[in-house]
Amino acid sequence: MRVPGPIDFPAEFFPLPLASRFHVPFVDLTERFRNIFNSNLRDDRLSSPDLSGMLNDARTPLIRPCFGTAASDTRIDMATRPQFPEEQSETGDFERQEDAFRSWVEDDQNSPHPVSPGRYHLYISLACPWAHRTLIARNLKALESAVGVTVVDPVRDERGWAFRDGPGHSSDPVNGFQFLSEAYRATDPDFNQRVTVPVLWDKEKKIIVNNSEDDICRMFDGPFSPLGTATVDLFPENIEAEHARVSQFIYENINNGVYRAGFASTQHAYEKASRALFAALDELETRLSQSPCLFGAQPVEADWRLFCTLIRFDAVYHTHFKCNLRRIIDYPNLQTHLTTLYHLPGIPQTVNFDHIKRHYFITHNDINPTRIVPIGPTLSFL
Repeated sequence: MRVPGPIDFPAEFFPLPLASRFHVPFVDLTERFRNIFNSNLRDDRLSSPDLSGMLNDARTPLIRPCFGTAASDTRIDMATRPQFPEEQSETGDFERQEDAFRSWVEDDQNSPHPVSPGRYHLYISLACPWAHRTLIARNLKALESAVGVTVVDPVRDERGWAFRDGPGHSSDPVNGFQFLSEAYRATDPDFNQRVTVPVLWDKEKKIIVNNSEDDICRMFDGPFSPLGTATVDLFPENIEAEHARVSQFIYENINNGVYRAGFASTQHAYEKASRALFAALDELETRLSQSPCLFGAQPVEADWRLFCTLIRFDAVYHTHFKCNLRRIIDYPNLQTHLTTLYHLPGIPQTVNFDHIKRHYFITHNDINPTRIVPIGPTLSFL
């Protein structure tokens, strides 16, 4: 609705319970809201009744108060629309959903999913860091002939991940699915959560075995291992406990940390995630000053877990997710680690920056409404 001039909010427009949540005088609160809206709406002005309706509509996260611990903190935190509303807390934190399918392929012909060459198929996106890690594990274990793979279109819309023919992605040769959601519904007709990659599919039973990248990597390193020719050990037993601790640290603060920063819908949630992210990167920078990899000379699963975030960091997370205190190239040891792993055999072909950038900058239209894909940065290690 257009009205002739700026909004003139009366003090009584703001209910007292809302006003009492800010550490500012009631009159100051009214003035702050009036200035915020009139400075941002430009030519399109909202009347008080229009705005009142929006504020009372829970589906319109236009404003959310975020108040500090000190009485002097007068910041008003403007909330943004969450990327995935069902995975957003009341305080604006992104809370990732749990993986839905956690069955296991076993080296036992009597199990529901016995290991067998050619029986299982991997559905992935080259854009997704979680799926990327499973592809790396498949290549490192030389399982290309034992486990097939299909790459989805990196551009995802409201219908989810799609199978389309294009550069670096294709239609589904196994089931003829048009969308990955069909695999989820075939496995569980009542599934109503977000459809994610990777997916390990049982071609014989025609169901999803597992959609957890952690589990899939362990299966490739375990029961699938005899089907390949590689001797790489991604989960050495002699470092099991410390490896698990470091992997969890990387997941919470770095792998998921960039998403918690990028998908935060309040300033407070964003800053909390960002500061934890860079504190973790600082810690790993110090650790890598002692050895080329996290546990010595050879990379283990935790190194690849880290790699999948580092490889996307300067190209996407630094700008798109506002993780911009530093770039990875500003960390000498992390950059060396990234470059070394990238040039190992079988790894460069798992990295597709066209898919990575188009996915994030086009799919996340709430974060990047123009959907313009940046042409940079220039990455020296490529």
